[in-house]
Amino acid sequence: MGGMAILGIDEVGRGPLAGPLVVGAVILPDDKPEWVKELRDSKKLSAKKREKLSEIIWAEVPAALGWVSPKELDELGISAALRLATTRAVKSIQTLHAPFSQIVIDGKVNFLSLTKLAKYVSTMVKADDLIKEVSAASIIAKVARDKYMCEVAETYPGYGFEKNVGYGTAAHMKAINGNGVCPEHRKSFEPIKSMVGFSRAEVVRKNTSFTGALGEEAVANHLMSCGHTIIARNFKTYFYEIDIVSVQGDKIYFTEVKYRKNNSRGGGLVAIDKKKLQQMRYGAECFLKYHSREFGQFDPLLAAADVAGEDFEVKDWFTLD
Repeated sequence: MGGMAILGIDEVGRGPLAGPLVVGAVILPDDKPEWVKELRDSKKLSAKKREKLSEIIWAEVPAALGWVSPKELDELGISAALRLATTRAVKSIQTLHAPFSQIVIDGKVNFLSLTKLAKYVSTMVKADDLIKEVSAASIIAKVARDKYMCEVAETYPGYGFEKNVGYGTAAHMKAINGNGVCPEHRKSFEPIKSMVGFSRAEVVRKNTSFTGALGEEAVANHLMSCGHTIIARNFKTYFYEIDIVSVQGDKIYFTEVKYRKNNSRGGGLVAIDKKKLQQMRYGAECFLKYHSREFGQFDPLLAAADVAGEDFEVKDWFTLD
């Protein structure tokens, strides 16, 4: 981590009926420039002032954004979408190699709780107006999202996106009633949800690879937080596939990830039957056969992870051998 700097994080676009969710991430130097005094909650600044400060932030300090599209938001639900956007913002700013020693997220929820950075996070209500790094994050996220919605307004005229930036104003609702919905609308948000008959369960059934990847990411983060080193993710050959391969100590683990929206039928692990165990064992043996030079000295173990809910919570992980 290094340094004493704060990584400030804030989101914009949680409540609109259309458009992406955007998370800003900013690190300010210890020796703060004069313009930092002007930073505050983006909602308390004029559009002109926000844009000016956003330009300065991008030009002078490490900054990044994490985006989640309306389609992804519909597939994930708002909680998991916030986690994903935050993770994307943090991964992006980490590529700049700017040191920070703590992370402050606006609000009450630690959206990095499933990652190895969880222990560095503090959450704070009104942080966007109290912590300058979070104020800066709110500003760049707000300006970027507003600009995006203005551009989208040219592609989908008639909804007034350049004015309402996706929020459910009276004029926007009138436009939806008259024109229907466009690809930028969030079909999982009411009243659009009732209009189009949206069902997240149906989306999940149609897009299991997408939800499966998010489940695997949650488990990989969980394992890393427990001291594992991830060797492979979604490792596939013509004959077998392995969700996660990890190493800890003198052992190598082959983890099967099972996701269910809820545990009403016993959770995802009920799908691991005798046949699945045979497939897992075959995959592990093949992997080790062709990677004996790197991992032949490790003790192999099969493992399973149970992931459930729209937040992709890791309910359980344990060895099967």
